[in-house]
Amino acid sequence: MKIISGTAHRELAERIAQSVGIQLTNVTVNTFPDGESFVKINENIRGKDVFLIQPTCPPTNHNIMELCVMVDAARRASAGRITAVVPFFGYARQDRKDQPRVPITAKLVANLLTAAGVDRVLTMDLHAAQIQGFFDIPVDHLYAAPVLIRHLREHYVKDLKKLVVVSPDVGGVKMARAYSDALGAELAIVAKHRVNATHVEAMNVIGDVEGRDAVLIDDMTETAGTLCAAANILKERGAQRVFACVSHGVLGDMARERISGSCIERVLTSDTVPMAYGPKVDCVSVGDLLGHAVQRIHDGESVSSLFDI
Repeated sequence: MKIISGTAHRELAERIAQSVGIQLTNVTVNTFPDGESFVKINENIRGKDVFLIQPTCPPTNHNIMELCVMVDAARRASAGRITAVVPFFGYARQDRKDQPRVPITAKLVANLLTAAGVDRVLTMDLHAAQIQGFFDIPVDHLYAAPVLIRHLREHYVKDLKKLVVVSPDVGGVKMARAYSDALGAELAIVAKHRVNATHVEAMNVIGDVEGRDAVLIDDMTETAGTLCAAANILKERGAQRVFACVSHGVLGDMARERISGSCIERVLTSDTVPMAYGPKVDCVSVGDLLGHAVQRIHDGESVSSLFDI
């Protein structure tokens, strides 16, 4: 087995390699002054089982192109099998035509990776689970929920009887239901109205949150508009404490500022992207989870037991 890291999130790649018990493969990955990506693999990988670690987080286009260049370098170096480990899959929200004359970019990225020479994809918490079907190669789709729920139980929520799991929008109900089933808690929904890409006007709460600890569940947040608006209305409806569990904390300055000034006590997120940090943000590593998946894929074993909470 060989594990190769791009420049998107080397710290996570090191955690995965440490979990597996090997060193990262020696590679040169850099950018020319004109912005072109260059990759050179400095070890023999002929016939090896190669895992390329590269979340396609911002700068999204650069990281996707760098991943494709790494794939081509591995393929031309006669790698036996190439698995793209993409903990965060960029462009996942562009998974359908919701307006006239717009692209389905998630499918385009899937085609790019397949055409570059990827044999298999390992990813986590896709924004839309049906993106697995955009690939004509095997996709292993993991969830951050087991790691986040364990951290939530150990550090923040002791009395599960007082807990209510909340979906910040109707589209996230299925994910929130998985958390509520695992925690044995009731489910509530915030019906929201999105004004534009950065502003959300929360409307109503479906379910009882009065006097309870509420945990908002979302697959990703960039501006934290949805989370903060939902947290405010939960507080208005009598929630005691408000937490959030977010699989991918693609946080910018605006998000950190909003979270810091919000009524959310803590935001739990995973380290699938390097920008998951800030005031009130707890980042829990999924390096071991991805490492176990990499080892099982290499050994030809099932990864389904990694879904257990």
